Amino acid sequence: MVSKTILHDGPIAVRLTRVTKTFGQHIAVDDLSLEVPEGSVYGFIGPNGSGKTTTLRMILHIFHPDSGVIEVLGQQGTRAANDRIGYLPEERGLYKKMTVRRVLAYYAALKGMSAAEARPAVDQWLEKVGLTQWGNHKVEALSKGMAQKIQFIAAVVSRPRLLILDEPFSGLDPVNLEVLRAAILELRRQGTTIIFSTHDMMMAEQMCDFIFMIYRGRKVLDGTLESIQERYGADTIRLRADGAAEILRGMEKVQNVRDLGQCQEVRFGGDAQELLNTLSARTRVQLFEITRPSLHDIFVRIAGADSVEQTHE
Repeated sequence: MVSKTILHDGPIAVRLTRVTKTFGQHIAVDDLSLEVPEGSVYGFIGPNGSGKTTTLRMILHIFHPDSGVIEVLGQQGTRAANDRIGYLPEERGLYKKMTVRRVLAYYAALKGMSAAEARPAVDQWLEKVGLTQWGNHKVEALSKGMAQKIQFIAAVVSRPRLLILDEPFSGLDPVNLEVLRAAILELRRQGTTIIFSTHDMMMAEQMCDFIFMIYRGRKVLDGTLESIQERYGADTIRLRADGAAEILRGMEKVQNVRDLGQCQEVRFGGDAQELLNTLSARTRVQLFEITRPSLHDIFVRIAGADSVEQTHE
């Protein structure tokens, strides 16, 4: 089912109206409309090849739509707004032979910052992400996690009004992930609009004010997590019981079981009390709660079993 466009009362940072983009015979984005409110964290989710990155690149004017209208920061069809946009691409790339401070000053200059403006901004960001002592080292000396944080600084050092992040947390260890998450949320508090794509459904649940899902080029979800979950109802049972996975296998009316190791998430087509009675008669039940489906579960329901390997929590 294609989701309708959610209309917002406040100012809109990005608006797409009936946008289509093709590459040869392949329709990458199909009649897409969406609105990104100013000052929000707006999550893009979807399987690989679904059209996420193509949509982001059209917002950045790297690609141009075949049809439809794209408005970015109040402007249409122009790259003039790009000095007010920060972009962290999924394919990372920094000038390895340059020092960290020099490469960051270069990226700041590309966005119109003077050297006098860039110098304190670079120092502040290096301190914020814990890399002050690496400022005079060459990029090639950095670990992967350090380089990813430097790439993030390159995207934000010019204080963009709109920040677009394509898989910003990919490959980060938990410590560096938390550093970037805190920095992103701080930017949001300062008024920056943030669009980020991710395969991490739990991260999308925790961080995003709005979530948009694209599947085979078409929009299938668009709204707050609460509104998305309401569409699917409270049809998920989270339980923990001795031997539950074996008992549930093949049980009538059990439509799906997601084994999380210490507990199971079950979609049951009958009365939940019936399931509880059956389990209680055969084993000891430690946990049994009726809840809304997680974003991970909704993603898999829409995209199918082929996408399970592309999502993680």
